[in-house]
Amino acid sequence: MSTLKSQQNCLKVLGIDVGTSGIRAAIVEFNQKKPCLKYSVQVDLPLPQRNGLCSQQSPLLWTDALKTLFHKLTQHPEIHQIDQCIVDATSSTVLLCDANGTPITDAIMYDDQRAIIESERVQQVAPKNTGAHGASSTLSKVMWLESRLEDANPTHSPAHICHQVDFINHFLTGKIGITDENNALKLGYDSQNQLWPQWVQTLIKTPLPKVVAPGTEIGQILPGLAKIYGFNPNLKVLSGTTDSIAAFLAAGATHVGEAVVSLGSTLAIKVLSDHAIFAGEYGIYSHKLKSKWLVGGASNSGGAVLLNYFTVPQLETLLPQMDISHSTRLNYYPLTKPGERFPIANANLQPRLSPRPKNDVIFCQAIIEGLVKIEALCFERLSELGAPSIQQIYTCGGGVKNPVWMQLRQIHLNAPVTLAKQPDAAFGVAQLAVL
Repeated sequence: MSTLKSQQNCLKVLGIDVGTSGIRAAIVEFNQKKPCLKYSVQVDLPLPQRNGLCSQQSPLLWTDALKTLFHKLTQHPEIHQIDQCIVDATSSTVLLCDANGTPITDAIMYDDQRAIIESERVQQVAPKNTGAHGASSTLSKVMWLESRLEDANPTHSPAHICHQVDFINHFLTGKIGITDENNALKLGYDSQNQLWPQWVQTLIKTPLPKVVAPGTEIGQILPGLAKIYGFNPNLKVLSGTTDSIAAFLAAGATHVGEAVVSLGSTLAIKVLSDHAIFAGEYGIYSHKLKSKWLVGGASNSGGAVLLNYFTVPQLETLLPQMDISHSTRLNYYPLTKPGERFPIANANLQPRLSPRPKNDVIFCQAIIEGLVKIEALCFERLSELGAPSIQQIYTCGGGVKNPVWMQLRQIHLNAPVTLAKQPDAAFGVAQLAVL
């Protein structure tokens, strides 16, 4: 930040949110630390290749989309005035790279559940208070990738573990081998003691990345990118966080006991707490955020189940026909495929979506009822383990457009439910510049 801008307490930050179906950018201006959204733009991403327990994607799709996003940003007259850039991306999406940061594997996505055997090895040596438990953890996925590479080419060893956000930060700065402590959590990083435990290093061969706090300067944007797209050549790239934490920051929760729920393809819950909670048997973990903790987890259930059975136009027709004063009593546990992370950590948990009524209105309502029951169970689990009493639930994600889902949550959740103050995770991740 220039001396003049320091004196004026004015800062322009580019927040970038890498999601499942697209990448979104927000230019946020801070005056006296108060944020103002100046401009936003989005580009689509192809969905991951999914087959059974497997979910993967070429990381080159991310950089291709990012180039398209930057091209759109050139239409904004203040692009050359941006001081800082901060990226968030999906948690537990990971790949292996060589010493130059070139991918040597596809990315294993956040919802991939194939590393069941590896997760059992983790369970044998890892303490309960780690975020690395489960087949969907980053650590289990890295172990799976290493074993496949070793089988294919025993003499070739990867040089870097790259979370999705790390790979993108390398594209922006050329720096490699650095990650933030929020993304590192599911790789086994001990956020309470701020170190890599010895037991993690016994399970994998690839060097562990250097871990920094979110909002730490990584480096300046590469000169080539600055020249092509018109960025400030002194633009600083700061370490980011996960998509759910970026959504939390955007929502406006600031007090202990306030929660943020993302009703996206999957269901993610975070509660602001003054202490950490880890319970691998329920998929509960804690992210450090300055002096507080974000306690919660992510379910594999969510809006993707509805879209697995109905198109958006079909939902728009069915929702007004529902009578939510009468429960369907079908007791569904909606999942698109076997495997659950939170509030039940079970890679083999089967979807429960039968019997299916002939009436699609009833079937759709039963799925939504199931989604609300899962969310309620998540909060029950957190309460049982000592999380603060829930005072307020802020909501973001595509599910806020579903009036039945929102109404049933108002009825069945034991705290006031409201919309997030700002639904854009790209806006949220920019807040790391001033926290």
